[in-house]
Amino acid sequence: DVQQSLRAGHIVRIETPRTIADGAQTQAPGEITFPIIQRLVHEVVTVSDAQLAQALRFFAERMKMVVEPTGALALAGAHHGGIDLRGARVGIVVSGGNVDLPRYARFLAD
Repeated sequence: DVQQSLRAGHIVRIETPRTIADGAQTQAPGEITFPIIQRLVHEVVTVSDAQLAQALRFFAERMKMVVEPTGALALAGAHHGGIDLRGARVGIVVSGGNVDLPRYARFLAD
């Protein structure tokens, strides 16, 4: 929704996305936040659920952190979003451990 809205220059409403990142299942950006996004965000990248699961596994295996899928989107986007970050200083916000443990285990096993 945000990616399409930025490209269109106005709020675009979409069907609810099917993704393991339930916090990203929005249909349209908010009327208050969209102008801020337009002013401050250059580009929005998307990733697949498989790429998102890879980010979850990275956090679990390497960082010893439980991160909910939506909270891992920034890392997945940095790794798989098609943006050249070589040599750049990049900060990634990691948030949320609110995930059902059996569901989380399936994400890590795939």
